[in-house]
Amino acid sequence: MRMKAAIIREKDGPFLIEDVELDEPRGDEMLVRVAASGFCHTDELARIQALPVPLPAVLGHEGCGIVEKTGADVREFSPGDKVAFSFGSCGKCDRCLDGRPTLCESFVTINFGGVQPDGTSRLSQNGKAISTMFAQSSFAEYAVVNERGAVKVPDGIPLEITGPLGCGIQTGAGAVLNRLRPRPGDSIAVFGCGSVGLSAVMAAKIANCGKIIAVDRLRSRLEKALELGATHAVESREPGETVGDIKALTGKGADCSVDATGNGVCTRMALNCTRPGSPTVLIGGGGEMTLNAEMDIMGEAKSLIGVVEGDSNPKLFIPELIKHYAEGRFPFDRLIAFYDFKEINTAMNDSLSGKVIKAVLTMGNG
Repeated sequence: MRMKAAIIREKDGPFLIEDVELDEPRGDEMLVRVAASGFCHTDELARIQALPVPLPAVLGHEGCGIVEKTGADVREFSPGDKVAFSFGSCGKCDRCLDGRPTLCESFVTINFGGVQPDGTSRLSQNGKAISTMFAQSSFAEYAVVNERGAVKVPDGIPLEITGPLGCGIQTGAGAVLNRLRPRPGDSIAVFGCGSVGLSAVMAAKIANCGKIIAVDRLRSRLEKALELGATHAVESREPGETVGDIKALTGKGADCSVDATGNGVCTRMALNCTRPGSPTVLIGGGGEMTLNAEMDIMGEAKSLIGVVEGDSNPKLFIPELIKHYAEGRFPFDRLIAFYDFKEINTAMNDSLSGKVIKAVLTMGNG
C-alpha cells in the first residue's frame, strides 16, 4: 500500500515526508493505522548514525494506533483493537522463551538492522528498499507490527499518549521497578530529568522510596521532577560538589542511583554518590567513558548495571504502567507535547534543545 512516511536519507539530514510502499502483513504481523508516535533520543542516534540503521530509513519506534488487518497466524488481536507497540524480538531464543525479550539474541538485527528476519525489506520507494527501525517504523501513516511487540490499550486511556510507553517511559520506569527494585524507604538519585529520568522518578515514588533526588542542569526540569515525585532537586555542578550535595542529603550516600544521561561524567557521579555495596543502573545511550575500577566500583563493592528497555517484557510491564496511570500514580502524560506529523523537524529540534520533554507526533489517524 502507498502511504506518507518521514524518511532520513543522509547522516544528520532532515526528515522528508514522502510517499512510500508498505508490504502487507505476514502470518504473525498486523497492519496498524498509526495514531501517534513519540520522538525518542534513540531516533536521534539513528539519524546521526551513532546507531547504524542503514539509510535511507523510516525511523520511529514509540508508535500506537488501531489494528486494520491481521496476518493468518495472529491470535491476540483483531481489527479495531487499539494498540501500543514496542521493540521487536525473535520469540524463539532462550532469552525470549525465558520471558526476557530485551536480551533477545537477535535484538540488534531485528531493531536496528533495517530489514526483516529473512533479509527482505517491507518498505520501498520506486522499487528501492528503505530500512525499517525497531520492527515498526512508526514515523508514518501506517506500520506493520509483529504481534509479539504489541500491547492492547484499554478503553478510557487516550491512545495518543501510549506510544512512548514502548521505549523511553518503560526504560526509565523499568530500571527502577524491574531491576533496582528499591525497598520502601530507600534513597535513590536520578541523573538526567528528560522523559527517561523523570519516568524513573515517578517509578521511585511508586516504589515508596524515601528520598528521591533528581539531578539535572536545567532548573525547569528539576522543577518538573519535584512536581512528579522527587523529594529533592540538585542542580548539577562540578562532580565533587554534586556528589557532596547528595551525600549531605542522604547521610551515607544514596542506596541506589540511575544515570539516564549516558554522559561519562554523570555516570561516575552516579556511582560516587551511592553508599558502599550499592547498584547504579545505566540507561542513557552514550559513548566511551573513563572510570577508575578501584575508586569508582571495586573498592566499595559497587555495581554498574546496563539495562535495555527497562529490563521489561512489554506484554506485562506496559499494562502495569497503564494501570498505574489510570490510578493517578504514574502521570507520564504530563511529559508530553503534541505536534502534527508534518511538524516532525520542529518536534526534533524542540526535543534536542530541551524545549520539550517528550515530543509526540499525531498522524490524524486516531
